[in-house]
Amino acid sequence: METGVRIQILLKAFLPRFPAPLAPVMAKQYDVLFRLLLIGDSGVGKTCLLCRFTDNEFHSSHISTIGVDFKMKTIEVDGIKVRIQIWDTAGQERYQTITKQYYRRAQGIFLVYDISSERSYQHIMKWVSDVDEYAPEGVQKILIGNKADEEQKRQVGREQGQQLAKEYGMDFYETSACTNLNIKESFTRLTELVLQAHRKELEGLRMRASNELALAELEEEEGKPEGPANSSKTCWC
Repeated sequence: METGVRIQILLKAFLPRFPAPLAPVMAKQYDVLFRLLLIGDSGVGKTCLLCRFTDNEFHSSHISTIGVDFKMKTIEVDGIKVRIQIWDTAGQERYQTITKQYYRRAQGIFLVYDISSERSYQHIMKWVSDVDEYAPEGVQKILIGNKADEEQKRQVGREQGQQLAKEYGMDFYETSACTNLNIKESFTRLTELVLQAHRKELEGLRMRASNELALAELEEEEGKPEGPANSSKTCWC
């Protein structure tokens, strides 16, 4: 079995609805694809986090996201090339009927608040409730306290964020899209958590692919005509 076929087998576990025409084009560029989701109040900096991670860009003024947007990035974790599809959701209440539809297809979710907004921090409880209701069981979560560069405007202490994350069993990072603080680290960590959650599934697929490869090689070997070394053998048929 060729490498491209083996990768396509791995992809089936994570791309049940991926458009068939695109799969052969992308298959050689990554091993698996994960969908990550950014949720939180409007204005906490979700789009800035996304742009900093995917494009290494920061724009101090951003138009609020309308509905849902996404970007893609490929990273390597533990020798596995992971294509991350990151969905950026609008925080305004009028869009939440739309954005909640994306929860159930996510393998990882960032819950983001603004350290200079006590209100956005308090609303994390509501966002967690939405995740529990709409996201699949076992979805991986990380709590993000964004805009850590605005220390002079801080309303939420680091210890508060750590405590809240501990209560919900999540990892916690304070980030800044402006200074690039903990951007790569937080996205890499959530990717690692998703990989760990699906490790058995991935290993099972790899074992199956390995077995199929061995079988294909055996069939190829059996199908080869006998060479000169075998031509002098006595036929007992």
